[in-house]
Amino acid sequence: MDVCSAASTFLTDSLELELGTEWCSPPCFSCAFDNSGGGKHFSAESYLSSGALKRLILNIDPLPTNFEEDTVEIFGIQWVTETALVNSSGVLFHLFRQQLYNLETLLQASCDFGKISTLHCKAQDIRQQCVTFLHYVKVFIFRYLKVQNAESHVPGHPYEVLEAQLPSVLVDELHGLLLYVGHLSELRSINPGAYENQNQIKLFPPSWHLLHLHLDIHWLVLEILQMLGEKFKQVVYGHQFMNLAGDNLTNVSLFEEHCENLLFDLIYLSLNRYDKVRPSEALMSYNCPCPCFKELWVLLIHLLDHKSKRSLSESFWNWLNKLLKALFETSSDQRRPSMPVIQPRDPLGFRWWIITHVASFYQFDRHGAPDETRQMESNWSFVEELLKKSINVQDGILEEQLRMYLHCCLTLCDFWEPNIAVVTILWEYYSKNLNSSFSASWHPLKGLTNIIKSPLCMLEMVKSCCCDKQDYNLHKSRSSYTIFLCILAKVVKKAMKSNGPHPWKQVKGRIYSKFHQKRMEELTEVGLQNFFNLFLLLAAVADVEDVASHVLDLLNFLKPAFKTSALIWKGQAAFLLMYTQKNLDFGALAEKFSGAFQEKAKEFLVSKNDEIGQRHTLWILLSIYIDGVQEVFETSHCLHASHEKLLNDGFSMLLRACQESELRTVLNFLQAVLARIRNMHQQLCRELQKENGDLNVQSSLKAKERHLAAVASALWTHFFSFLKSQRMSQTVPLPQLADLAADFTLLAMDMPSTAPSDVQPQPVLSMIQLFGWDDIIWPQVVARYLSHFLQNSMLCEALSQSGCVSFQALTVRSWIRCILQMYIKNLYVSDDLFIDINSEQAVEKEYMDQLAELTRLLFKLSEVKNVFTKSQVECFPILEDPKEALIRFFEAVGVTYGNLQKLSDKSAMVTKSLEYLGEILKYIKPYLGKKISSAGLQLTYSVMGILVKSWAQIFATSKAQRLLFRIIDCLLLPHSVLQQEKELPAPMLTAIQKSLPLFLQGMCVVCCQSQNPNAYLNQLLGSVTEQYIGRFLPASPQLLDLEQHPVLLALRNSATGAPMSQLKKCLVQVIRKSYLESKGFSPPPRLASILAFMLQLFRETDIDISEVELLLPGILKCLVLVSEFQVKRRATENLQYMVRACQARSGGEAAARLTSVFRDFIQDYGMRYDYQIYSILETVAALDQQVVIHLISTLTQSLKDSERKWGFGRNIKQRKAYSKLLSHLGQVGQDEIQRLENDDI
Repeated sequence: MDVCSAASTFLTDSLELELGTEWCSPPCFSCAFDNSGGGKHFSAESYLSSGALKRLILNIDPLPTNFEEDTVEIFGIQWVTETALVNSSGVLFHLFRQQLYNLETLLQASCDFGKISTLHCKAQDIRQQCVTFLHYVKVFIFRYLKVQNAESHVPGHPYEVLEAQLPSVLVDELHGLLLYVGHLSELRSINPGAYENQNQIKLFPPSWHLLHLHLDIHWLVLEILQMLGEKFKQVVYGHQFMNLAGDNLTNVSLFEEHCENLLFDLIYLSLNRYDKVRPSEALMSYNCPCPCFKELWVLLIHLLDHKSKRSLSESFWNWLNKLLKALFETSSDQRRPSMPVIQPRDPLGFRWWIITHVASFYQFDRHGAPDETRQMESNWSFVEELLKKSINVQDGILEEQLRMYLHCCLTLCDFWEPNIAVVTILWEYYSKNLNSSFSASWHPLKGLTNIIKSPLCMLEMVKSCCCDKQDYNLHKSRSSYTIFLCILAKVVKKAMKSNGPHPWKQVKGRIYSKFHQKRMEELTEVGLQNFFNLFLLLAAVADVEDVASHVLDLLNFLKPAFKTSALIWKGQAAFLLMYTQKNLDFGALAEKFSGAFQEKAKEFLVSKNDEIGQRHTLWILLSIYIDGVQEVFETSHCLHASHEKLLNDGFSMLLRACQESELRTVLNFLQAVLARIRNMHQQLCRELQKENGDLNVQSSLKAKERHLAAVASALWTHFFSFLKSQRMSQTVPLPQLADLAADFTLLAMDMPSTAPSDVQPQPVLSMIQLFGWDDIIWPQVVARYLSHFLQNSMLCEALSQSGCVSFQALTVRSWIRCILQMYIKNLYVSDDLFIDINSEQAVEKEYMDQLAELTRLLFKLSEVKNVFTKSQVECFPILEDPKEALIRFFEAVGVTYGNLQKLSDKSAMVTKSLEYLGEILKYIKPYLGKKISSAGLQLTYSVMGILVKSWAQIFATSKAQRLLFRIIDCLLLPHSVLQQEKELPAPMLTAIQKSLPLFLQGMCVVCCQSQNPNAYLNQLLGSVTEQYIGRFLPASPQLLDLEQHPVLLALRNSATGAPMSQLKKCLVQVIRKSYLESKGFSPPPRLASILAFMLQLFRETDIDISEVELLLPGILKCLVLVSEFQVKRRATENLQYMVRACQARSGGEAAARLTSVFRDFIQDYGMRYDYQIYSILETVAALDQQVVIHLISTLTQSLKDSERKWGFGRNIKQRKAYSKLLSHLGQVGQDEIQRLENDDI
């Protein structure tokens, strides 16, 4: 106990136990613990977790709370604690072997689920007894065994004699026990599987308990031997046994022999597992059947390394190395005759595998907890020899095996301190095989070169090689050469971290020395890729400038055919990216690379289109450069002077030579660079705004500003002129052209001084004029461009402050054009036929969405918002429909003008309105050509009709009348309309029919409110009316069919009554002149329909007596001259309506004027058409007798004149017809009949 108290100062918190604890279960091997969370590595009962190993190493009481009583129960018998082992050691060890035998006999019982519980309990009890006994031996040695004084010759007590012999007895008994249990590898079956009962309690078969008891025995024997050595500080000899060499058995020789046997067993068991593992899964497959074997490895590592530090004994690695050599090398002189030579499937692979797994066990400390900071003992000497054997070409090593070996080596490099020798050994091999593809036999691309596709991929591959943690699937995803690069990166990085630049100089010297002109000329395409991967990795982990400079020198040694290889360009681009990522200036590399690009761009420009192969080869090189430079700009934190060199005249030549797909690639590059430059400029502005008095900082910012300006100027110089030349072509995709134009506009706003002279002195304004306000630009470009422009509040503000007062009006004008020309793209077809395009398919959804977005942004302009505010016209619900929004805007402008009071305001509003419209007739002109678009015509006529109606008061001014005249002439009175023999296209006629009421209503208002009365206005109105009354008459004279006649709709739907009288006046004149005053004998076509139209007109409007005077003669003429039933019917209805209308008017003027019309008609036609006249007047008399009574004298005189003319005396028939008429006139008529009978001719 004195020893125990003396050693108590070494106790740590993990070893202290609570006082009052009666019994603590002795530690043992167990894998029956819950590790579902993945945090535990060993059981709480294990030798590591319980602190047993630490107690052994510190030489303190192994079980301070156990065996404290006077007696102890071992194998079911009570023994005196302090003397049992001295007095009865032979008996106890005999009982131990008997219990072990009992456990072995349980293996013979059938282990089904019904018996497992009983068997488990029995086996567990036996094992516990055996483990308890061995722990008792440990405690006895530490507490009770006394070291006898060797110099004392005085006979002692018999107990003391026995006690003095106990160490030798223990050596013999332990040796006998080991012989009894045999090797671990000789166990019949190692199956750590378990059963679970309904309570989730694990039940293990006897075989499991026997296996773990064997593990306990093997380890506890080592512990006991170690404690004997520590206790006696001298060799303890055995009495009964001799070792294999014929020497007496000692505790030291037994310890070494047992360690060797135990390591052999662990190696042999690992070998059995390895033979079932695929090389690709080697590092993911552990060498231990269960955690208890791993714990035994860890225990051996700590114990053997501890002993080697305190004595001359060998370290763990020396033990393992010696065994591996003895087992796998037939010529080894270290192998004992009894030790068999093992021939595994892959001896080298197994050694790599087990060394790697065992090395990982060094991470566990004495408590079994993983400690990443723990210094792991290396075994480089053995690994170096193993590595040399692994790459021995004479042995014909397979690629898949080499991958596995190097993967293990990489893992060891991660565990241990850096070792330059490993890199040197491997480089000697790979420098000779640089042209190899290192492909595995099972790989699907066997025999093919897996060339990396892009510079970025090359760089990403190199970066992945430099990662601290590598994937376990490295064997499948990487070649052995790539794994070598991983090893190289890891070794160099770790070595430079600990020893500075010296290791890098060593490695650089080794690698550089292998490359000379002859070697470079020998490189194939594969070898060249391996070359670039190697030097890119060196640049990544060390000095990029030194490596890149050396690479450029070496590339000059290549064969001429290789100097234009795509791989060379990829490699140079990858170096550019690496410079960029390290924020270094790449002047020399950029100058050489950009020069090569310019040369190839010139070749691309002059190459003929039929030289497809040559163009394709050149384009591969050019696209590599473009992608690489784009990546450089996108990943650059700041610009250097060398960035400008990357943008040279090669791009100007390339743009002119590109076809569509190639051009799209170059323009995508331009967009990316423009966006990056603007972003960097914004960051620079924020930095400049910060107050910083540091001169170095200010100088750095000024340098950044100069570099940015230089790059921006290069972009203007080499790209903008091409874009400007493509404004009216479709070579460049229209959305991309708009986006790029917007990007350059924003660049002009950010850095105006960098813009070229042709857009100075106001580059922003010039850019918007070129791409936003110019009427010759495609509307798809304008809409997208203006959307970008209006989204940028800073740009709008800059325009407002630039003195451009009309920028909002010009933007509105372009918006109007974009809407009106939404169908124009579909008109450019090759044939000369009329084309009818479905309106739903005529406009791409993308363009409609763009128009909707532009409309939403435009309605936020102050000028537009002001118009809607003053007019109180609602605009927001219709923003998703651009056409409806345009109509609403026109209406709002018209209402706003009508609300103005001051003449100056009205004049300014007229000017502004005309500015909105611009050359609006040019916008719609394509729709009016030979190629017809139904949707385009519908849009044109409906919008222009709304415009004429809504802006009627504006068009009434002298400033705007000329535009109105042009609109009417262009849309309603084109040359094709005036050609009566020619039919208008059906889509145009349909569009005119729908919009004509709007035009007529607007024209009427203009005629009434015109500031300068103009006969031409009335003439235009009459011409339009004349042209379209007949065109829209129905085939049958049905009144219902006439209700939708556009002229009648104009009259019916007009909110202003007075101005529409002008339209009615024109109608009456046109009907009278064109339809009722027929100069020939045949009636005009569709006379019945025009008469029906007149009747509908009279029904819907108030008829005036002047209109009766104009139209009634023609109606009467129709009744007299035309015999067609429909004509007579509609003419009679018109006559009746006129007579009623005149009758309804108060006063005698209307009746007198009506009578005058009839009198003139009788005088003109009475002599010839007397019967028809009488019939007509009968109809009139039925409605208004007074009118006919006033005509009696004229009728009588006409009768007499007729009889006198013909000279036959009285015309009895005519008189009879006349009398019939007079009979309808009451007394006056009767009197006239009487007078006629009394009168002589």
